Amino acid sequence: MSSTEPWVGTWRPHKPRGPIAALYGNPGPKYPLPGLLGASKHDPTKYKAPMFSFGTRHNHSNSDCSPGPRYLIPSNITRAGQGGTPAFSLHSRTKEPGSFQGPGPCKYSPEHSGKLIFRTAPAFSLSGRIKERSSGQMPGPSSYTLPPVLGSKTVMTPAAPSYSLCGRSKSGSFHEDLKKTPGPAAYKVVDPCIYQKKPPQYSMKGRNFVPGENTQKPGPGAHSPERVILTRPKAPSFTFGLRHSQYISPLIVHVTD
Repeated sequence: MSSTEPWVGTWRPHKPRGPIAALYGNPGPKYPLPGLLGASKHDPTKYKAPMFSFGTRHNHSNSDCSPGPRYLIPSNITRAGQGGTPAFSLHSRTKEPGSFQGPGPCKYSPEHSGKLIFRTAPAFSLSGRIKERSSGQMPGPSSYTLPPVLGSKTVMTPAAPSYSLCGRSKSGSFHEDLKKTPGPAAYKVVDPCIYQKKPPQYSMKGRNFVPGENTQKPGPGAHSPERVILTRPKAPSFTFGLRHSQYISPLIVHVTD
């Protein structure tokens, strides 16, 4: 059996047995995509171009908002301009302008223009000595001093302790009044243990007397060696109960009426 249609197999489309929701309904515009125009609800995944807005229109100004007679207009001002008599002012006389002195041909040095175009070697010039400046203003070798290395005010080297000896003042000293001189008792003898070897030192305590016979000592009868049970075993011991007194009332068990 020959046919012009291509062979697609034994399967053919058929009518469904029941209704299918995809064939009869769709969500429609219930789920729209965010827009790409405007600033509100713009698609965050898309690029947003810069936008500009026009300002609001201002209200028209009222025609009756003039400043009123607040400004004082001079009396010589008219609608045609300033009126009145002519007025003049006195100024200082200006200097007469002199003739313009332009540079002549000898003011230009075209031979020096090559330094601006081509590279030149460095050049130095020696100027003459100024005669007005005297030679005595130059600092000599003695004007420069090195920092001291002796004494307490050294800068570069460590300074050792320094001491100074001053002269004895005669005003208020012992030369005026010999009564102010210190006596022998004013000087304290230095302990030789400070600058010499210190010898061994001993101290003497008080005498301790032996106690006499007046003290109370225990005699031989005060000791009971037979009662010592720390070094040997102890025999068992028994005790009897308390002995009742005969003055205790007897126990009455049966009472007759």
